Amino acid sequence: MKKIKITQIKSAIDRPERQKLTLKALGLNKLHVTKEVEATPQILGMVRKVSHMLRVEEA
Repeated sequence: MKKIKITQIKSAIDRPERQKLTLKALGLNKLHVTKEVEATPQILGMVRKVSHMLRVEEA
């Protein structure tokens, strides 16, 4: 399965609780932390919901 690298580039402060929980589910909890995850449809859907706070790259 294809992998992607996701990096949080904007803060979760003053964001809706749902977006905070989505970031937590992706394993992101601090700025400029990068995680490498599988590109499953579920993960891609979560990334799409908080894409304004992330940088996405192919691994």
